[in-house]
Amino acid sequence: MPAGPPPAAAQPARAHVPRVGGIWWFIFRRVLLGVLVLAIVSVVVFGATQELGDPARAILGRQATPESIKVLRAQLHLDRSVFSQYWSWLTGLLHGDAGTSFAAQEPVSTLINDRIINSAFLVFLSGIISIPLAIAIGSYAALRRDKRFDSASSIITLLFAAMPEFVIGLWLVVIFATTVFPGALPSITLIEPGQRPWDDMTAMVLPTLTLVLAVTPYVARIVRASMIEVLESDYVEMARLKGLSERTVLMRHALPNALGPTFQVIAINLAYLAGGVIVVEYIFNYAGIGGALRDGVTNHDIPVVQAVAMLIAAVYVVLNLLADIATIIVTPRLRTRL
Repeated sequence: MPAGPPPAAAQPARAHVPRVGGIWWFIFRRVLLGVLVLAIVSVVVFGATQELGDPARAILGRQATPESIKVLRAQLHLDRSVFSQYWSWLTGLLHGDAGTSFAAQEPVSTLINDRIINSAFLVFLSGIISIPLAIAIGSYAALRRDKRFDSASSIITLLFAAMPEFVIGLWLVVIFATTVFPGALPSITLIEPGQRPWDDMTAMVLPTLTLVLAVTPYVARIVRASMIEVLESDYVEMARLKGLSERTVLMRHALPNALGPTFQVIAINLAYLAGGVIVVEYIFNYAGIGGALRDGVTNHDIPVVQAVAMLIAAVYVVLNLLADIATIIVTPRLRTRL
């Protein structure tokens, strides 16, 4: 009898063509879920910022009279009910208006626009370096499992994974800016008004390197574990028995299936960059959203705090949505379930 076709698991490269309707329905459900999450986050953020204290008293100081506080509260619309304040803030966000800063008395969007660009550039630099680097390290470590490179990379990534980003940043400052190689790299990043961070790339080295060293270990370890599982699968063994080169087996059969779980970790770490960048910005005096959030909390500038918190939450939601879509696209067995 002629041999039957090889089992489906033996030919992952011949992926089923995804149903367009299934994918769009999946995206639609994820978008609805993301909107629901942001709605819940908006309630939490608004409620939490109400506990920062009275902005009117913080602005006028301790010597303010009750009458002046009452007048300022009316000017800032703080004399309205909590529900009315929340609804006004939420509808403003939906129309692209984050309100007016209590401290600076200018639109929040104008106040933090440059800082958002600065932080986004720092996250972009860190992402385009750390993600490919982590995938390369994890993939090669899986191929060289239990060899010298695998053991060394496992120890190094575990070491950096155990270190908070502020510790990594301080060590980099000690090594490259102050003690070991004094003046080799700037220890702080000064961005003058009207300038962009890419105008002085030398000052971007230490903040970017800090985030790269903080993020790469997590992704690399997940890639290694996922790649090892895939390399031991039946369809990869079948591809090798067919005489395919190890490079072809890795690039066409193993890596696409190993990247599925990795996309989730990449999304989480990129979202972490959006929030964790706050600490790094503080260390290097970087003019990003971290400074805006810190000043907003210190000055009881509630609109600024709310805007930055919702921005970080939106980044989390969007990145997780993109990770879900990417996982479906690169994983054949998941595409067939749609």
